[in-house]
Amino acid sequence: METRRLLEHWHDEAESALIYEALAQTESNSERQALYRELARVERQHQAWFEELLRERGVVPRPRPLSFRTRFLLWMIRRGHRRYVVRARIHEEAQEVQQYLRRRRQLPAPVAQVTARVARDEAEHITQLNRLLGYYSEPWHQIESGGFLRNVVYGFNDGLTANFGLVMGVIGAEVAPHIVLLSGLAGLVADALSMGASGYLAAKSEREVYEHEIQMEREELRLMPELEQEELALLYQAKGMSPEAARRLAEQIMANPEAALQEKVREELGLGEFRSSPVREGIVTGAATALGALVPVVPFFFGHSTLIVWLSFAVSMLMHFVVGAARSVFTGRGFFRSGLDMFLVGLGVAVVGYVVGDILMRLLAGG
Repeated sequence: METRRLLEHWHDEAESALIYEALAQTESNSERQALYRELARVERQHQAWFEELLRERGVVPRPRPLSFRTRFLLWMIRRGHRRYVVRARIHEEAQEVQQYLRRRRQLPAPVAQVTARVARDEAEHITQLNRLLGYYSEPWHQIESGGFLRNVVYGFNDGLTANFGLVMGVIGAEVAPHIVLLSGLAGLVADALSMGASGYLAAKSEREVYEHEIQMEREELRLMPELEQEELALLYQAKGMSPEAARRLAEQIMANPEAALQEKVREELGLGEFRSSPVREGIVTGAATALGALVPVVPFFFGHSTLIVWLSFAVSMLMHFVVGAARSVFTGRGFFRSGLDMFLVGLGVAVVGYVVGDILMRLLAGG
């Protein structure tokens, strides 16, 4: 088991280095380019450490095909979406730190020593990448995920799973063929509207909380500037600045009210710039849900037969696996394992939906 984990770490470090090397090759800013190259060098060093542990166990690691997640991130780099890739790398590095910290006490001493060194390096990587994006948190404690692609994947997943269960339930009830199609389309509309509304309200609530926190901080700066300046100086000291330098910097920042507000929001509240549009979130989530809900319904546009039913089942199960694999980009889990989990969820939904539909029809017929 430990050898398998070491092999996974070896592969992960190799793919991480590859991503940083690709970032460096496409980066025009010399400082960022140098940072990415240094991060790649450190990842290669980590790979060498894990390889040494593997060779001590008589295992010679061999390269494997790149994971779906890595291929996707490299594709995003080629399309110029470096900021998204950096966010993804922060997420992945944070998960690695979390994993190393949780398992360190259970590992043999040589492995624990290496993972401790790797965890320290990965934490430093997160700090450096956070600075590129203007973040100052430790995401291995609380990891955020978001963005357009996440909404598409999760909305599609919700629509697919919910409507698949509905369609299989109606099939289990052995109703007239046109009822299956109408039920599927009704479920599609209901799911899309529900998820779209949920996406809109969630983003709207998040914006309101953000604006409320900003307004409170603005009032604090207006009513108690001396206390706010002292708090800002203490935050700088906590980051390693001397008391004198921290006080001077805090005084300079407080001289500009808007700059002071931005600094306090970022340093004290840990909030970045809020860019999400509630309307956009609702439209994207609703549209993705509708698209996912359409998958099990499409075959029934061409008739209703045993072949059509099995086609709907097969296409839906395949899409469950694909969506699960796509979620691995955001969750950091393995491509196959994440896909298999969603495949099993889809299978369970199909079985339960079919059985419930069959039972309800028998009860109604008997009544």
